[in-house]
Amino acid sequence: MFPGHAEMIHFTCDLCHRAIDCEDEVRYVVRLEVYASLDADADPGEERDHLQEIEDILEGVDDLSDPDVGADVYHQARYDLCSACRKRFVKNPLGRGVAANLDFSNN
Repeated sequence: MFPGHAEMIHFTCDLCHRAIDCEDEVRYVVRLEVYASLDADADPGEERDHLQEIEDILEGVDDLSDPDVGADVYHQARYDLCSACRKRFVKNPLGRGVAANLDFSNN
């Protein structure tokens, strides 16, 4: 690094792969957590504190060296999005029907 020059961190949109200029535009962060639901045997009429159950699961996941906690039980990811991709993501976060919405030429 040169004296007097601050090191710039560069971000790229994880969807469209365009560079995000953080001085001129907003960078959006998507945090994703996918974890196994452990309530398969629960009584549907039973009152439960779902937030507490999620907290308990996540506390148990803190030690990812535990062999019982694999990618099929817990996955965490973080993505950077530009403003255009953020709009598309918010409208359709699961990407449903994306192939059906593509515009192909008639040739």
